[in-house]
Amino acid sequence: MRKLITLLIAGAVASSAASPQSPPEASGDALVYVGDKLQKPANYREWIFLSAGLDMSYSSTQTPGHHMFGNAFVNPQAYREFQKTGTWPDKTAIVLETRGAQNKGSINRAGLFQDGDVMGVEVHVKDESRFSGKWAFFAFDGDRPAPMIPTDAQCYACHAQHAAVDTTFVQFYPTLLSLATTKATLSASYLAENPKP
Repeated sequence: MRKLITLLIAGAVASSAASPQSPPEASGDALVYVGDKLQKPANYREWIFLSAGLDMSYSSTQTPGHHMFGNAFVNPQAYREFQKTGTWPDKTAIVLETRGAQNKGSINRAGLFQDGDVMGVEVHVKDESRFSGKWAFFAFDGDRPAPMIPTDAQCYACHAQHAAVDTTFVQFYPTLLSLATTKATLSASYLAENPKP
């Protein structure tokens, strides 16, 4: 019996040595750059789902004339670190996917649901060695690699002025907002705009 157990253990060790765990790149969580352009993460819908918003706009003048859902996802490694510390580590990637909304379909009689049309994909990336401001935005047109949105674009200033945590809109991710509140990592600008009652 002891000989059989020894053989089984030896076999398991040899098997794990022959097939090591896949590196992060193979799992699809790592970001890939083509020159200075970011390749759209292929499987971001397998990342951690943060929240969805309906018809959200940061400008009172925008009237698209149709309803839209925004779905936010973050790479799993960054999510796990945020749970520990209340802030985002280097190599965080937050994907915002916008989809059209429908009210007629199947048995639905009230409310809205997401349709199959992806209207846009944007990625907010933290990479301290690559970007001078630590964070960068990318907006995708189809599946083509996207250039970085220039740092003088309004999105950078808006995020810097209003973001709850580390230039990200954690205030719209309810489970993370409570965590950041507990860990006292909310930004001073967010706290000034949202004083406690």
